[in-house]
Amino acid sequence: MAWFTGGGSSGSDDDAPAASVWESRGFVASAIVIGAVVVCLVVWLVAGGGNGSPSTQPTPTATPTATGGTDQPTDDATEPPATPDPTTTTAPTAPVKPSGTGGCRAKNPPQRIPREAPAAVSWQFETNMLIPLQAQGGPAIEDANGLRHCFAHSPTGAVLAAMVTLGQIRNPELTESVLRNRIAPGAGRNLALKAVRTSPTPRNTGQTSQFTGFKVIDYLPNRAIISIAVRLDSQKVAGLPVTLLWVDNDWKLVLQPDGSFNGAVAPDVLQSLNGYVRFGGA
Repeated sequence: MAWFTGGGSSGSDDDAPAASVWESRGFVASAIVIGAVVVCLVVWLVAGGGNGSPSTQPTPTATPTATGGTDQPTDDATEPPATPDPTTTTAPTAPVKPSGTGGCRAKNPPQRIPREAPAAVSWQFETNMLIPLQAQGGPAIEDANGLRHCFAHSPTGAVLAAMVTLGQIRNPELTESVLRNRIAPGAGRNLALKAVRTSPTPRNTGQTSQFTGFKVIDYLPNRAIISIAVRLDSQKVAGLPVTLLWVDNDWKLVLQPDGSFNGAVAPDVLQSLNGYVRFGGA
């Protein structure tokens, strides 16, 4: 099991121990590691070979640019409640009071789908990955432990929430806090919280993967589906699908019942950034 699975159904018994992602043959060597909460559960990956898994494609033709790129995308953007679990009863960390009126406090934020990189964005390292910060779209709140939240109720706010949350969950010091506060309640979150309390957490994996773009696949006022483009290395870019829900006045990411973000939808190894808005800090 992993944050981003390779797609396709598995014939494994749910009660059987999950295989270590470090030992599985199907994973591309340049997979993105998310400061794992567990050896089997916390990895962004691109699977190669096997049913439903994308295979490695030729070198992407697009080269990601720094903040402010204006490449236009194409117009192709066309769980039941979990049983209460003792691992989910701890109260969220009390937030630090924000200043200003941005993020989730913004009144009537623009609802247009972003067709170019959000403006006035600064990029800050979270471990070794750059995450975007914008006064208007969020995050507007940073907790005492460094957890960021409070994003605008808009398509741009959803994009920023996806990237910031994916970046922060890689930080071993924040992983559990992200799961408790930045993931929507459900069976997948319960599974991940159980695992993070019992499994070893890999630290420095040597990965230098960075965000390089996004595509809004679908947007409704209370749900957004975003594909986040991440450069794995000098030759590969992956499109990672993420669903977000508007819960408790903020965007929160959804974990599928298997504990991954994408469930049966396999990440794509992209041949180019066509259809994506270029957006990255490196």
